[in-house]
Order: sequence, then C-alpha cells, then structure tokens
Amino acid sequence: MSVAERPEEAAASPGRSRGPSDASPDEGVVEDLPLIDEKAVEQLTEGLISHYLPDLQRSKSALQELTQNQVVLLETLEQEISKFKECNSILDINALFSEAKHYHSKLVNIRNEMMMLHEKTSKLKKRALKLQQKRQKEELEREQQREKELEREKQLTAKPARRT
Repeated sequence: MSVAERPEEAAASPGRSRGPSDASPDEGVVEDLPLIDEKAVEQLTEGLISHYLPDLQRSKSALQELTQNQVVLLETLEQEISKFKECNSILDINALFSEAKHYHSKLVNIRNEMMMLHEKTSKLKKRALKLQQKRQKEELEREQQREKELEREKQLTAKPARRT
C-alpha cells in the first residue's frame, strides 16, 4: 500500500511531508499488519523468490565450481611443491656425491703417500741394516786386527831363552 492508500496517514499529515526525525521507521508497522492481505504476501514472496532464485542458484553453482577449481589448484600446487622439494633433494644428493668424490680423491692421495712412505721406510730399513752390518764387520775386523797386533806384540816381546 502506498501513502495515498492509507487514509489515516494522509489525514495525520495534510500538506506536510514527514522528515527523518519525525517518526521512527517501525512506527505504524504494527498498525499496518492487520491490513496486509495474506494472499498478497504469499504472492509477493513467490514473486520475490522467483525473481531472485535463478540468480542465487546460478551463483551457488558458480561458487561450487570455483570451490572445485580451487581444490584442483591446491592439489596441483601441492604436487608442484613436492616436485620442488624433490629437486632440492636431488641437488642435495648431487652435493653429497661431489663431496664424496672430493673425499675419495683425498683418500687416494693419502693412500699413495702412505705407499710412498712405506717404500721409503723399507729402503731406509735396508740401508740401516746394511750400515749396521758394515759397522759390525768393521768392528769385527778391528777387533781381529787388534788381536793380531796383540799376538804379534806378544811374539815380538823378548822371551828369555831357555837354558838347555
């Protein structure tokens, strides 16, 4: 109902429009309720629903589609993240292999040095043994020479002649 259809409002304010401060928005609602026709309310409700329902249903289906697309995007994103993690682990593995190669070459160098040192020590041991044998031989020869000299001196010392 419009203002013109309500005689009590038209009579209450002849020639004067109501301002926002004159009345509350709920004023007159209780008085208007008995005047509202139930059939008209039902028809207005059906009209309102039939007017907005298709748009709401389309919005609902669009939202469902967007939600499904978001789920697909999230799954794809998770797969991509796992691929990146895999790539990082591959890089880590490559770093470990290069580090292992580096340490392997160090071990080979150490082994070669140890073999070289072993050969040098073996040669030094042989040389030391030869020197020791040579010294022992020289000492033995000196000892024998000394004994010969002592023997010779004994023989050279005057011996009293035997009286016969």
